[in-house]
Amino acid sequence: MRDSASAPSLSSTDGPLQSDTRSASVQLPVNVKGLKLSLKGPAGTVDILKNIDLSIRAGERVSLIGPSGSGKTSLLMVIAGLEQAQEGTLEICGQNLRKLSEDGLALFRRHHVGIVFQDFHLVPSMSALENVALPMEFAGRGDAFERAREELTAVGLGHRMDHYPGQLSGGEQQRVALARALATDPELLLADEPTGNLDGNTGETIIQLLFDLAAKRGSTLLLITHDEGLASRCDRSVTMRDGVIVSTGESAQ
Repeated sequence: MRDSASAPSLSSTDGPLQSDTRSASVQLPVNVKGLKLSLKGPAGTVDILKNIDLSIRAGERVSLIGPSGSGKTSLLMVIAGLEQAQEGTLEICGQNLRKLSEDGLALFRRHHVGIVFQDFHLVPSMSALENVALPMEFAGRGDAFERAREELTAVGLGHRMDHYPGQLSGGEQQRVALARALATDPELLLADEPTGNLDGNTGETIIQLLFDLAAKRGSTLLLITHDEGLASRCDRSVTMRDGVIVSTGESAQ
C-alpha cells in the first residue's frame, strides 16, 4: 500500500477548492435548482431527473424517500459529483460542481463529501485499517493510519482493524465503510440505503452510529431510505416520484 499519493491537478475551469478547512460561510451545503439528468438507453433518451430544486441547510439531517426508480440514487450521485447533470445549478459545499473537471470533482469529494453505500464498497484485498486510511492517503495526510485507528475505534472495531472484508460480518463491513466516510470530517455525508443489506438489530446500530457521528462532526446528512420509521427520525423528509420532488418536507410559512 502506498504511503502517500499526490492530488490530481485541476483544470483552469476548476476554480479554488477549500481543501484544508470547511467554509463557515456555507449555509446551504446542498443548493440545487432546475437540475435535469437524462441518460441514453436502448429505447432512446430517458429523463431521470426533471427540474429538481433542493436546498439543505448546514447540519440538517434529511431523508430522501420514494418508490424504486423514482430517481433517489441518481440525485445522490449527481450531488456527489459521480454523475453529471445536463442542466441546472449544482452548488455543493459552496462549489459549483458543473464547472469542475473529473480531477476537480475527485479532489472536491476527497475534502468535502463522505459516502456510505448499501453494498459497502470496501477494497477486498485491504484490511479494515487500510480501507479507512486509503482516502486520507490520497489526500496526502501523514496521520492517515493514526486517524483510521481512531475512526475504527469510534465505530467499535478497534479489535478488528487487521481483518479483511471477507472476514467481517455485514454489519462490521458497514462500520468500516462509515468510518472511512467520516474519517475526513466531511461537510456533507451521503448515505444510500446504508442498512439495506443488514438485519434489523444490526441496521439500528449502524443508523445510531451514523446519526451520532455525523452530529458530533457537524456534518450535513442526506439519507436515502425506504424505511418510513427511519425517515421520520430525520429533521425532514424529501419525497421523490418519477424523477420529480413532490414534497420537500418544509413547513409552510
